[in-house]
Amino acid sequence: MDQNEMNYEGVERLPLRTFTEKAYLDYSMYVILDRALPHIGDGLKPVQRRIVYAMSELGLSARAKFKKSARTVGDVLGKFHPHGDSACYEAMVHMAQSFSYRYPLVDGQGNWGSPDDPKSFAAMRYTEARLAAYAEVLLAELGQGTVDWGPNFDGTLDEPQLLPARLPNVLLNGATGIAVGMATDIPPHNVREVTSAAIRLLEDPKATVADLCEHIQGPDFPTEAEIITSRSELRTAYETGSGSVRMRARYEREDGDIVITALPFQVSGAKVLEQIANQMQNKKLPMVEDLRDESDHENPTRLVIVPRSNRIDVEALMLHLFATTDLERSYRINLNIIGLDGRPQVKDLRTLLAEWLEFRTRTVTRRLEYRLKKVVDRLHLLEGLLIAFLNLDEVIRIIRAEDEPKPVLMKRFALDEVQTDYILDTRLRQLARLEEMKIRGEQDELAKERDQLEKLLGSRTRLRNLIRKELIADAETFGDARRSPIVERAAASALDETALVPSEPVTVVLSEKGWVRAAKGHEVDAAALGYKAGDGFRQAARCRSNQQALFLDSTGRVYALPAHSLPSARGQGEPLTGRLNAPDGASFVGVMAGDPDDLYLIASDAGYGFVARLGDMISRNKAGKALLSVPPGAQVLSPARVQDPDSDRIAAITRDGHLLVTELAELPRMARGKGNKIIGIPSARLKNREEYLVALSCVPAGASLTVHAGKKFKTMKAAELDEYQGERGKRGLKLPRGYQGVDRVEVEE
Repeated sequence: MDQNEMNYEGVERLPLRTFTEKAYLDYSMYVILDRALPHIGDGLKPVQRRIVYAMSELGLSARAKFKKSARTVGDVLGKFHPHGDSACYEAMVHMAQSFSYRYPLVDGQGNWGSPDDPKSFAAMRYTEARLAAYAEVLLAELGQGTVDWGPNFDGTLDEPQLLPARLPNVLLNGATGIAVGMATDIPPHNVREVTSAAIRLLEDPKATVADLCEHIQGPDFPTEAEIITSRSELRTAYETGSGSVRMRARYEREDGDIVITALPFQVSGAKVLEQIANQMQNKKLPMVEDLRDESDHENPTRLVIVPRSNRIDVEALMLHLFATTDLERSYRINLNIIGLDGRPQVKDLRTLLAEWLEFRTRTVTRRLEYRLKKVVDRLHLLEGLLIAFLNLDEVIRIIRAEDEPKPVLMKRFALDEVQTDYILDTRLRQLARLEEMKIRGEQDELAKERDQLEKLLGSRTRLRNLIRKELIADAETFGDARRSPIVERAAASALDETALVPSEPVTVVLSEKGWVRAAKGHEVDAAALGYKAGDGFRQAARCRSNQQALFLDSTGRVYALPAHSLPSARGQGEPLTGRLNAPDGASFVGVMAGDPDDLYLIASDAGYGFVARLGDMISRNKAGKALLSVPPGAQVLSPARVQDPDSDRIAAITRDGHLLVTELAELPRMARGKGNKIIGIPSARLKNREEYLVALSCVPAGASLTVHAGKKFKTMKAAELDEYQGERGKRGLKLPRGYQGVDRVEVEE
């Protein structure tokens, strides 16, 4: 479209990029300055400031009667904050919740939510509210010329730009907020500690963060859970303005039960119980028998965990629960605040307190100057009033006789316009009742106050002492003991999965088609179990339910699954392909299980193999890990368990009936690879698959070996096996006639 077609008179044309950049920047600044971040002066966001001010204008002091919350919200929206009523009411509720605010600003009556569900509060038409006593810290000096005022959104009223906080509320109640490109996370602190640190900085401007940390131990949340972050980490967070603090629930033993008495800040007891119950249902918490919530009015937090027996290691159990549930939580520290210059900045503790003390000094100075002006003005009026009283008859005569008495009075008694207006506005009855002594008495009192105010304003030391005195008084009035004890503890860690599963004997059974199941006990005849049509028994391995079962596939990869997670042998199991990501076309040839230090003989039918430690084969990856390098054309044999690596012998039988018995100790121990030659097979016959290794077993000392070839079988005792003994890699001796087609071997101890 031609630009000229859009060039209407009075329409400003801007490139879209310029317009969007400016619009987004304006929006960003609005969110940062007028919505999400608190101001260092009073520690409030605009909506919070307007709620507190509107309630004070409604006369809802801590000593007033409660009024419906809807009344307050209506005033806030109609006069100062034209936004959504639900968001405004939610901000008001937050300031009333003793479990959300360390020092609540609103005193609520009705349903204002609970720690389990902070947003379960009743609608604003049901609840009633007034200001809490602590709000006096923010409002007491409001009408004393201490802050700047500005027009509200429609220009019909003035509202304070800040509230004249007498304490550093930004640290006491903290703040959280997400703006555009920045956020703030200021934890709450204790009044006494923060006031003590502020006084230290007031008296010693060169005090460091380390010096201030002698007074401020750390954050102090509304809950009584422990802060377990080390003092050094907390000091680093205060020095940089960012970091984290970790809280942990408190518990005690009671008649063998574990009773949780305090939860971390903003953690729901119901959610914690749900998290623990989910672990119990998933059989990941066998040491817990029962859960109960016995919280009531007298015990706001009382969660009972019943261990399965008194032999349970309670400390290890709780460390596991701390690591896997909200019984332990971490909170960010990000001291991002709008400073006195109107700009957001992440401040360290010293800068923050120093800047707030500057704000407080300005506020007190303005208050004193305001009062001094009031005193001087009153003295000026009293001076004129005393002249009028001493010349009362003459004043009355002038007022009665003159059409315009004001200039005559001003000239006759050397009064200025303000004094004259005050005399003329005074009722005759009141003037007659005035006594010279009363006027002179008030003059003396005001003169003393004026001199005192001038001394305060003229002396930096006296002003600092006044601020210090007021801080101490407010700390005495609103201070309380620390709620969140700081106890340095190591971070919690979850128990290993094997420790969370009952240790019961099981037999893992693998079928020829790759179906797996686990039968309870070790006295299981795996071959006699039922199998699907066309399927049959391949191999079984004995272990305990808290151990891993490993599966070897036809490509030489090995996979691990927890034995307790396998389906029961009451059914026919499930295919391993549904649980593992094996290569296309691969089949499963064997199963291994036991302790991590157990050994297995791993080999291919090309006659190569090695001894592997079970623990080295475990992989958490569904795709497993490479174990055996298989020569081209060869196949993987089922793994054979090693009983004693020092005395076991290997019995290797080829397809055409060659048997070689050799020492297991001659094979290397490897984590992966092809292995060494076990039995010699002519390469030409191996390549054409005319001959290959068909059976491989570990034979313990003194054990016998039974060779099966179809329906025929031959049992060879240890002495007979000695006849087939040879060096590793040799050809071996041929078995008797009829055993050229060996299909399986059995070892009998």
